[in-house]
Amino acid sequence: MSGLFQSIGRKVLFSFDPEDAHGLSIKALKTGLVPACTPQNDPALRVTVAGLSFPNPLGMAAGYDKNAEVPDALLNLGFGFAEVGTLTPLAQSGNPKPRIFRLVEDNAVINRLGFNNEGHEPAFRRLTHRRSHAGIVGVNIGANKDSTDRVADYVAGIRKFHSLASYFTVNISSPNTPGLRDLQARDSLKELLGKVLEAREVQAGVRRPVFLKIAPDLHEANLDEIAAEIALHPLDGLIISNTTLSRSGLKSTRNTNEAGGLSGVPLFERSTIVLAKMRQRVGPELPLIGVGGIDSAAAAITKIRAGADLVQLYTSMIYRGPGLAGEIVKGLSAALKRDGVTTIAALRDCDMASWAGRAIPA
Repeated sequence: MSGLFQSIGRKVLFSFDPEDAHGLSIKALKTGLVPACTPQNDPALRVTVAGLSFPNPLGMAAGYDKNAEVPDALLNLGFGFAEVGTLTPLAQSGNPKPRIFRLVEDNAVINRLGFNNEGHEPAFRRLTHRRSHAGIVGVNIGANKDSTDRVADYVAGIRKFHSLASYFTVNISSPNTPGLRDLQARDSLKELLGKVLEAREVQAGVRRPVFLKIAPDLHEANLDEIAAEIALHPLDGLIISNTTLSRSGLKSTRNTNEAGGLSGVPLFERSTIVLAKMRQRVGPELPLIGVGGIDSAAAAITKIRAGADLVQLYTSMIYRGPGLAGEIVKGLSAALKRDGVTTIAALRDCDMASWAGRAIPA
């Protein structure tokens, strides 16, 4: 599938504006034009995190299915879980177009979308419709750009989707909503986590895990403060990381000066270093999800060996096509068999110290 996509499908999609191509890919999944992947069901790949049993550790990151239109179609591609959103209480159009830019030589993308989504209500209806389906579907929640109380927007997300979400991601790390990353500062983080987790605790029914998604553009002191603050709250895990504002080491000559967050292969090293440094700080118990630059089974294993319990991708599917998830899952199984490893969880943290010892790139 990946080879066919790269020879034919990518040329077709890349002839469109990146945002139009994204819309076409959503329509293809909704209409069943993309073939499903036969599930591997390799027990060695099963991972239990925050009380949830994941059939494999590979997930689709937030940002692709912004409006919860195709979570089950994504699961059918081979992903062990899918995360929808970012969802804000009210619909918003996001930043002016064009706002997605391909960096083909780097297998990377710059976006400044700005939480464009239809708001809570349409996503709630779609998730309600699929609530009897199997599979882990997380809900990534955010705040409206013009909100006068951003913390209240996150609380509203918990309340709205608590009966439907397998887990929540509190996204305070997008660089495309002015001032959003300020919520990573310790005093702001204290208020946010306090109110969000309090809202979670008073909901009826199953207790839903809550993860916090942080940026890769943090300094050591920032990591110290985040680790210290989350230790004081019943948070269920961290997602590391969102896109970066850095442009270091790029090969591309076009679009590199565009404002927005960079994702894809160039983010791999930075996000993996931050992941390992956070694992070092939070200890072995707190679940971590590694995101950034994963485009192969080998890259996924590297993230896990650096400290991740689960991993997510998005940008690499733009370049490698819808068969990538299935290929990676097969590759993970093959790697474990080759190396005589009985469970993928056994690989976690094997290289954490060496990755944590590296300096965060400037």
